[in-house]
Amino acid sequence: MSIFSRFYPFLRPYLSQMILSALLVMGVAALNLILIRFAGNLWDLITVQRDLSQLTAAIWMFLALMVAQSLLSMVHSYLTAQVSLKVVADFRAHLFRHFQRLSLNFFSKRRTGEVVSRLMNDVGVIQTTLTEAPIDSAKHLVTVIGGVGFLVVMNWQLCVLILLLLPLLALVARLFGRSLKSLSTLIQDHTADLTTLIEEVVSGIRIVKSFVQTGREEERFRSVMDRLVETSLRRTAILAIFIPVITLLTFTAAIAVLWYGGKQVIEGAMSPGDLFAFVLFAGILIGPFGSVARVFGQIKETQGATARVFEILDAHPEIYDSPDAKPLPAIQGQVKFDKVQFAYDARQEVLSSVSFDIQAGERVALVGPTGAGKSTIVNLLHRFYDPTSGVISVDGYDLRTVQLDSLYHQIGLVPQETILFGETIFENIRYGSSGASDEEVYAASQGANAHEFILSFPDGYQTLVGEKGINLSGGQRQRITIARAFLKNPRILIMDEATSALDSQSETLVQSALNNLMAGRTTLIIAHRFTTIQTADRILVLHQGRIVEEGNHAVLLERQGLYHQLYTLRMAEWNSESGVDS
Repeated sequence: MSIFSRFYPFLRPYLSQMILSALLVMGVAALNLILIRFAGNLWDLITVQRDLSQLTAAIWMFLALMVAQSLLSMVHSYLTAQVSLKVVADFRAHLFRHFQRLSLNFFSKRRTGEVVSRLMNDVGVIQTTLTEAPIDSAKHLVTVIGGVGFLVVMNWQLCVLILLLLPLLALVARLFGRSLKSLSTLIQDHTADLTTLIEEVVSGIRIVKSFVQTGREEERFRSVMDRLVETSLRRTAILAIFIPVITLLTFTAAIAVLWYGGKQVIEGAMSPGDLFAFVLFAGILIGPFGSVARVFGQIKETQGATARVFEILDAHPEIYDSPDAKPLPAIQGQVKFDKVQFAYDARQEVLSSVSFDIQAGERVALVGPTGAGKSTIVNLLHRFYDPTSGVISVDGYDLRTVQLDSLYHQIGLVPQETILFGETIFENIRYGSSGASDEEVYAASQGANAHEFILSFPDGYQTLVGEKGINLSGGQRQRITIARAFLKNPRILIMDEATSALDSQSETLVQSALNNLMAGRTTLIIAHRFTTIQTADRILVLHQGRIVEEGNHAVLLERQGLYHQLYTLRMAEWNSESGVDS
C-alpha cells in the first residue's frame, strides 16, 4: 500500500484546499511559461524589429503578468503551508491517541525516547513529501507539458535533444533510490536511540551525577552520535553525487541546445528571440527533472519513516472493550480472583492458580519477597493485563465483560512511584476529577495532610511542580498523589508502597490520612513497612506466584512461616538503620 493511500484519511478533510493550492501553483507555472515566451519576443523587439512603442507596451504587459504570478504564488505558499501543518497536526494527534490506547505490554517492550522519536521525528520526515510534494508535482507537470509543447512548436529538432536524456535520468534515480531508502531508515533508528538516551539522562540526572557517570554518558552519547553522523554522511555522499549527476545531464542538454540553436540562428533558420526563449525553456525544464530526482529521494526516505510510524499504528491493544462490554455499575467493592494464572511471556509464569476473595470494605495486604507477584496482582485487578487463565471479578462482574473506563472510574491508585505532571499543584490534585470545585480540592488536600505545606509556597495551589514534580520533596509529591486519590473517591483503593517515599514525620501524617481514606473502601495494600501492613484485616503472603499463607498479623507471626521470616528480617534491618541493637 502506497504512502498516500495510507494517509488519505488525514488528507481528505483538506482536499479542497490542496486542489485550490495545486490550481494556483499550476497558474504560477503557466504564467512562468508565458513570461518566458514573452521574454523571447522582447528580445526580438530589441535586436531585430527595434520598435520602441511596441517594446514599451510589451514591457507593461510583462510587468502585469509578473504581478499576477506573484499574487498567485503568495496565496499558494500560504495554503500549502497551512495544509501541511494541519495534516501533520491531525496525524500526530491520531498517533498520540493510539499510543494511549495501547496496552502496557507495548510500552514495556519499548523505550520512551523511541516512542517520542516516532511521534516527532518520523512524522516530521513524512510532512514535506505527504503534502507539499503532490502540490509541487502539479506545478512541475504544467512546466514540463507546457515547456515541451512550446519547444516542439518552436523547433522540434532541438526538443528531441533534451528528451533523449529522460530514460537516463529515470535509470539514475532508480539506482540511487534503494540506497537512500535504507540509509534514511537507519538515520531514523539512530535518531530514536539518541532521543532515548537524552531522555534517560535528563530524567536520571541525579543518579548520573551521584554515581559520577557523566563521562560514561558522554561516551554513550558520542557513540550514538557518531553512528548517526556516519550514516548521515553516507546518505549525504549519495545525495552529493545523485543531484549533481542529474543536473549535469540536464545542463548537457541545454549546452547542446545552445550550440545547435546558435548554429540555426547564424544560418537564418531561427530568430535570436526564439533561441533566447528556447534556452530559457530548456533551463526551466531542468527544475522539474531535478525535482523529480529530489522527490524520488524524499519518497524513499519517507518510506522508511512511514514504516516505523505505521508499525505503531498497526499495533493493536491487547486489552480492550469487548463488543458486548457493558458499563460497570456503582460497586460495593468485592474482589475475587479465581484460579488466576498469568505470565508476561510464555517462558516464565508469574502467577500460578491464585485464588482469594476480598469482601467489600475489607483491607487486604499483599506480602512476599521481590518477584513473588504482588505488583502483578495489582496490574491484573486494574486490568492493565488479562490473566492467562482464570477469572477476576468485581461484585461478580468478570472484568473482561465490563467497559474499561467504567472500571477505572471506581479504582483509585496510590503508586510507589509518584507520577506528577508539569502543571500546578491544583491541577495535579484535580487530575481525573476535572469537574471538582476548589473547595473539594482543598478538602482532599487537607485529608492528605498536604494543605498546610501547599499554602507555605508563595503561589500556593498554583505552584508549578516542575517535570515529574522535581520542585517538591518526595514526601510532598506522595501526599499530592494521595490527595488526588481522595478527590477521586474510589470504591476500590490500591496502595502500592504508598508510604515508601516518606520520612518518619511525613509517614505519621500520611498514615492517619490513609486510614481515613481506607475507611469503608475495599483496599489492597502492598507495603514494605510492616507498620502499614499490621493495620490490614487480612494478609496474603505470596511466594513464587502462589499464596502460601493467609491471616492477620498476629496469626501469621505465630505460625513461624515465611511471613515471620520477612517480618524478622525487616525488623532487623530497621533496628540496624535506627542504630538499635537487635
